[in-house]
Amino acid sequence: MVAEMLARYGVEQVFGQPGGQTAALYDGIAKRSPRIRHMLVRDERSSAYAADAYARLTGKPGVCDVTVGPGTTKLTDGFVESLNASVPVIAIVGELPSDWEPLRDKGVASQGFDQISFLKSITKATYTAASQRSLPQLIRSAFRTATSGRPGPVALVIPHDVMDAEWDGDETALEIDDRYTRAPAYRPVAPPDDIQEAADLLGRAQRPVIVAGGGVLGSRATDELTRLAETVDAVVVTTFTGKGSISETGPTPGRAEPPRGLTANRVVKRADLVFWCGSKVSQNTSVNWTIPAPEQATIHLDVDPAEPGRTFRPTVALNGDVKSTLSDLLNRVEPQERADWLDEVGNIKEEEAAPIREEEASDAVPLAPPRVMRELRERLSARDVVISDASFSAGWISAYLKAPEAGRNWIFARGQGGLGYSCPAALGAAVARPDDRVVTISGDGGFYYAIGELATQAQNGLKVINVVLNNGILGWLQMWEEIFFDGMRQSVDLETEASQPDFAAAGAAMGCLGIKVERPEELGEALERAFAAEGPVVLDIRIDSRATPLHSFRRRLAEGAEGRTFDRPGTTYELRPWNRSAEAADIEQEGVIAE
Repeated sequence: MVAEMLARYGVEQVFGQPGGQTAALYDGIAKRSPRIRHMLVRDERSSAYAADAYARLTGKPGVCDVTVGPGTTKLTDGFVESLNASVPVIAIVGELPSDWEPLRDKGVASQGFDQISFLKSITKATYTAASQRSLPQLIRSAFRTATSGRPGPVALVIPHDVMDAEWDGDETALEIDDRYTRAPAYRPVAPPDDIQEAADLLGRAQRPVIVAGGGVLGSRATDELTRLAETVDAVVVTTFTGKGSISETGPTPGRAEPPRGLTANRVVKRADLVFWCGSKVSQNTSVNWTIPAPEQATIHLDVDPAEPGRTFRPTVALNGDVKSTLSDLLNRVEPQERADWLDEVGNIKEEEAAPIREEEASDAVPLAPPRVMRELRERLSARDVVISDASFSAGWISAYLKAPEAGRNWIFARGQGGLGYSCPAALGAAVARPDDRVVTISGDGGFYYAIGELATQAQNGLKVINVVLNNGILGWLQMWEEIFFDGMRQSVDLETEASQPDFAAAGAAMGCLGIKVERPEELGEALERAFAAEGPVVLDIRIDSRATPLHSFRRRLAEGAEGRTFDRPGTTYELRPWNRSAEAADIEQEGVIAE
């Protein structure tokens, strides 16, 4: 019954690892293959990440399964990522038999614990099937909840006795609701008066900037965003998760490519109107809540009515689906020409372009990450999917790689920002886009987390290139300790002279093509081999351990921490940005808007 309803909802792939309590589900899937298939992961945590990436690329709910107890607790990282990033995911969760309720506590019955309370804290909703009769309606509820409003993860807990119960094959209860097969299920439009007020504000602005977040891609609103920017001559920057909302190499408004990195921060601070589009204006995007400034007019568009006003009070709040609301807004705005503003932005970009070009041309040994990004950029096609791990990888990708076309080809794990996302996420991405190449980029610290999924990539013959920026340390933490804790270096080294792990060899041992790169002249040939491969590849690239995409870190490392005093992290935070100095925000965390 469960497998049949999943298939009718358009689910083609389930990610997971079997357990005794969920074996009947595997029987149902096996009998319906290849209409619906299952991929075995090496760690249940990876199933949630794979489902998350699949959902981001397709808009359809990603589905995973876990067994009771240790399988369930492994959902945490992926589900918090999906919850915070508004990604529709559904987990089929095994459970002890219904009448074992008194034996659940403290594992008296093997693997038992209070799963429901646990799951409710990390999901949009958690449902428990009390009987076979309730299952069809609960499955419909799971898809409706995951895809409607602000999308998010849903857990469907099915006790062992219910999962194993005989199904009589009665089809009358298996009707599905095809309105909830993908997100967004509905496209509500913000009220007309609010949209008109936003149009008037855009008409009066002299220096408008649109900050495009993940909601633009989740709503599939790239065409509407591009048309709006071109109509009103607005500059577009994107958050990490919004990368790909607009082309970064084509004819974007007035310039060949939008501002990125520090340039984006400077441009947003110069704006007289900031239009937050499908962004929750989180800590990094707002540079520790120093943006927007009190004197800046603001428009905030989000499908979640709780977002506008959470971190600042917008001049105009638009509660609605991004695509439908931008479509209505386009009918109300008047075309504008703002050549002076575009020229100013062009000058800012040119000021910061020279050092970037110099970094990208570096022949340093160990390799400079910008050089790696340049060589990679020259080989990426418009259809390739790029997946970022957490930490410095996100900064290197966002600042040095460009989206040649608007579309959801870029995935950043910014919902929770946890290490270890990219390798298992590649499983879901490769299934979602089987004809395209998937490229993951992570540091060695992040790559360790899920290295076992290389075997999954190899077993399934997935076209994945895993780029490991290997510096032998936890780079962000090492620099943080050095700058803020008087040069301390504690528990950040991942290797010693006597013990230097070889990721290329590890990949080869698990069935991948392993390539090691230690000098810049080796990089081009290595990338050519990687992009020519039909199966998964591990590129182990030795990079400079002092390289960082955070300019505040670069400056302080160059100056040296000795003799300098800084506020300890956490002692100067205030939510009201006009009460915090830019220097304090810069010291504590740079917070790149992204591109």
